[in-house]
Amino acid sequence: MSEFEPVLLTLPSLAPSLAVEILPFGLTFHRVFVQADGRTHDIVIGPEDPRGHITQKYTNTIIGRYANRIPVGAHQIERNGIKAEVVAKLNEGSRVSLHGGPVGFDSLPWTLLTPESPPTLFTEAELAHLPPLSAATSHGIFRLVSPDGDQGYPGTLTTEVLIALVPPAEQERKYVKPGDSAAGAEWDLGSILYVYRATVDKGVTPVNLTQHWGFNLEASLKGENTLSVKNHNITIKADRIVARDTDSLNTGNYIQVSDATEHLHEGQKIGDKYPKLGYDDYYMFAPRTVETPKRFPSSDFKPQLDLLGDLLNPSGTPRGIRPEPVVELSSDKSGLKLVFETNQDGAMFYSNAWANPAIGARKKIHGGSGIKDHGDGYVPGTAAFLEFHDTLAAFLDPANKDGNDTLLTSDEVYHNYVRCDVRFQQPAH
Repeated sequence: MSEFEPVLLTLPSLAPSLAVEILPFGLTFHRVFVQADGRTHDIVIGPEDPRGHITQKYTNTIIGRYANRIPVGAHQIERNGIKAEVVAKLNEGSRVSLHGGPVGFDSLPWTLLTPESPPTLFTEAELAHLPPLSAATSHGIFRLVSPDGDQGYPGTLTTEVLIALVPPAEQERKYVKPGDSAAGAEWDLGSILYVYRATVDKGVTPVNLTQHWGFNLEASLKGENTLSVKNHNITIKADRIVARDTDSLNTGNYIQVSDATEHLHEGQKIGDKYPKLGYDDYYMFAPRTVETPKRFPSSDFKPQLDLLGDLLNPSGTPRGIRPEPVVELSSDKSGLKLVFETNQDGAMFYSNAWANPAIGARKKIHGGSGIKDHGDGYVPGTAAFLEFHDTLAAFLDPANKDGNDTLLTSDEVYHNYVRCDVRFQQPAH
């Protein structure tokens, strides 16, 4: 299989409202199709041609080994008495190693696993919830092995990622077309789930993975002002943002959102208090009533371990041990809503403020030509990038020692998940 040949995931025929195209290159969400109100939407921005992701970087790709920015140079790391050194490589400005270094996980081909090459980081109990890989149409499991020393990171890191579509509850399982929903009713169209698992073969290494996906819930309408996300409603259940320096490196300090009200997102329009340079900030979620482990001892990785079953339950069913949602993004114009939950500590919210329409390509379904560097690419403010991961450069803060330090040792398993529930409410016409 070519790394640029999309892997199509679909829901069963009774619920054809949600589908995704995954590229093995960079484990990229190339398209996310939603059918509602008689329309087909692609709710993520990006190039038309799958190969466009080579240059149109960080658009719906995985990010690794380490999300966001850390200072270049050598860093001594230690977790539970295990020591190693990271030598972060420059790929932004003069001080910054961005998104894992010059050749991060976003630029590498991932392997789609098969019965002949089965997953090793998901247990028998977890895999029992899924159709066999030989018959899978609604999920895929992908693997990448990053060798010792890759981009300056110690240890061989093996990562496996499950991407699955979760059907809506039986009572919601229907195609949403004009006239289907009563005024005010909200329909569950299904959910997108990704689960990252990783292990390192020796010592200790930093790991902080995310999906760098950018959403626009109106662009497929191709009408006036539908490219901007400033009319989208957003809720982020956060109490702080990270204070960063001029190179966007973590200063170790936080700003309370109550003291910076442009960051108080409680369902208002993104454009209501839009900063001059747009949004590009890391939000720390307020404490939640349920916490899900982000790593666990490898001794617990036994056939009966099951951290997956609850995540695959349809929306509307009992939540079990899952934490409550932390982010909502919706459009009154399209009627679409995304509801996110995760076990990560926070999320970057980036409003595509540095987009340049002269370079890259805009999808045809979003009104572009699809031609690279044709001058009709995405303009600033055309996406809400929501990147769920742990705190920026957490392993460099002594306060996190042996705690939430984003370090992984050889006797642990990394466990990171994000679930996105897709919903629809008939818009007023």
